[in-house]
Amino acid sequence: MGEVPRKRHVQFRRPDGGLYAEELMGEEGFSSDSSLLYHRYAPTAITKSEEVDEGAAGGALQPNHPLRPRAFRTQDLPAGGDLVFGRQVLVGNDDVRISFVVSEADAGPTELYRNSVGDEVVYLQTGGARFESTYGALDVGAGDYVVIPTGTVHRWVPAPGEPLRALVVEARGHVRPPRRYLSQYGQFLEHAPYSERDLRAPTEPLLVDGGEVPVVVRTRGGLSRLTYLHHPFDVVGWDGYLYPYAFNIEDFEPIVKRTHAPPPVHQTFEGPNFVICSFCPRPLDFHEEAVPIPYNHHNVDSDEFMLYAAGDYSARRGSGIGVGSISLHPAGFTHGPAPGAVEAVIEAVRAGHTTTSETAVMIDTFRPLLLGPAAARCEDPEYAWSWARLS
Repeated sequence: MGEVPRKRHVQFRRPDGGLYAEELMGEEGFSSDSSLLYHRYAPTAITKSEEVDEGAAGGALQPNHPLRPRAFRTQDLPAGGDLVFGRQVLVGNDDVRISFVVSEADAGPTELYRNSVGDEVVYLQTGGARFESTYGALDVGAGDYVVIPTGTVHRWVPAPGEPLRALVVEARGHVRPPRRYLSQYGQFLEHAPYSERDLRAPTEPLLVDGGEVPVVVRTRGGLSRLTYLHHPFDVVGWDGYLYPYAFNIEDFEPIVKRTHAPPPVHQTFEGPNFVICSFCPRPLDFHEEAVPIPYNHHNVDSDEFMLYAAGDYSARRGSGIGVGSISLHPAGFTHGPAPGAVEAVIEAVRAGHTTTSETAVMIDTFRPLLLGPAAARCEDPEYAWSWARLS
């Protein structure tokens, strides 16, 4: 994208005769995906470094003890902050931290930000924004996953109108499409539920003139604010396989069976010890005797965290779950449809209803999820007993 020389690591000069400065963004010590960016100015020049207080977002995580299933109403979370400093931490562990953001209606652009701990996946439930980075800009909106590689300097510029509501997944490592969807060389295979055409990447350079500018940087030690001598949005071109991109949940092509298919058919991304799945409107199971609703299940090796983003999730009808709710079903607990939901869906199919309408984002982790500071602020205290209450 933009201007690049014919070969890598050769002289590439600015119009004034000076050399452009290379920056190789690469994973796993030069042994995995990378991109080579060409800056007008040295990306290494800093003039100041300061500690940043995380405030409430930096609170300790607590075990889910005594063990119980939980539900959180993001509708009850207070609005405030932005997509960087407005993250209200719901759950997390040593592999991933999951937060929810409810921005103010008039929220301005975020500070420049770089997460140097791991990749981020931001799912926009409502609202829109312009995602600006050293790689260029992307316009994103409701239903978009935005996948941001580790170390990418970026900021969010909210679009006017509806406030942003977003689920933020911060990994301690890298997030990629599932390996089973890819050839040995990285191309999406024909049976994959999405393809390269569904991914939106920056298409042109984003050049910002300016002098010193602060960038908030996250490392495992916490947050720092580095002041750079030159604005990092000075990249005239780049090439490579490592870059931010957007993927809309409506472009996910559901995989269906005659009888109910388990959640792995909904998998969209994989991270270190967790997966992200997309539940989208799709045909109901069409075997003549199918039970077209999830069966009771006990995932002994994982915790299940699900945001009900849109539509009507029939399996949880009567439990208090609605659009904007999040359920947490931990290992050690068997969960499934609300009492009465199975017969209700069978009757609905007999009456001619042949498709689902729900949209949901599910994150399964393979280490227990601990509860963050925001969990207590929006928990539905009666959810754990809903199966008994409705029986």
